[in-house]
Amino acid sequence: MKWKGRRQSSNVEDRRGSSTGGKVAVGGGIIGLIFLAIQLFSGGDISETLQQLENQVPATTESRELTADEIELGEFTETVLADTEDIWNKIFSENNMNYQEPGLVLFTDGVRTACGGASAASGPFYCPADQKVYMDLSFFEELRTRFGAQGGDFAIAYVIAHEVGHHVQTILGTSGKVRQLQQEQNQTAANQLSVALELQADFYAGVWAYHNKEYLEEGDIQEAMSAASAVGDDAIQKRTSGRVVPDAFTHGTSKQRIEWFMRGYNSGDIRQGDTFNGRLN
Repeated sequence: MKWKGRRQSSNVEDRRGSSTGGKVAVGGGIIGLIFLAIQLFSGGDISETLQQLENQVPATTESRELTADEIELGEFTETVLADTEDIWNKIFSENNMNYQEPGLVLFTDGVRTACGGASAASGPFYCPADQKVYMDLSFFEELRTRFGAQGGDFAIAYVIAHEVGHHVQTILGTSGKVRQLQQEQNQTAANQLSVALELQADFYAGVWAYHNKEYLEEGDIQEAMSAASAVGDDAIQKRTSGRVVPDAFTHGTSKQRIEWFMRGYNSGDIRQGDTFNGRLN
């Protein structure tokens, strides 16, 4: 992705030099990462999940200087968020709406949020209570080495755009409608609504990529599709348990995630992103 020398967002808070080092007690290692990636790579109200996982070991605060690579990665993140701001401000304005820009917090090891405490194992997530995206960038190395995704900066851009998609859902009231409907459904039906919410966020990420084409480079879309495939419910279940349980899906299959991202990328039209088949109307 072509990003150097371009506008950077002022809505990024970089806490990586002085992060809280407590670990959420979920078993640690890849098991904790997989569990939390399933739970938190999402846009629903995650407050209950985080509060349940807030049983941490005593936290310490570490202060250090960022490396040159870390500084560059932070600048890249700021540029990607700026792109989402420009594009969603434009799309909302064209539809006679006002876009409220989200914040983005970069952290290392642990972080406190309005939705509760989280560790690096959480993976990227959006907290609707403070309308901020939280990311420990070490997640992307895990995504590549543990989940088999391709490397590359556009995998990070896709995830940021996906989480910002959840912010769009919050502004539009979609997330609230889903939570209300989920309370009226059994677990299987509630999971299906969660899948629809996630696939729509993938669609919105594709819409963002469509409007950002002038800055894309060869291989960028493949990196996004690889990341989407790696975090499909079926791919994660196969890797962790060796079997697939569709009723337990909360994010969609690898194929579905790719298809909805590409639908957004090919159309650029937010009106084509009804993953709920009219259930929210």
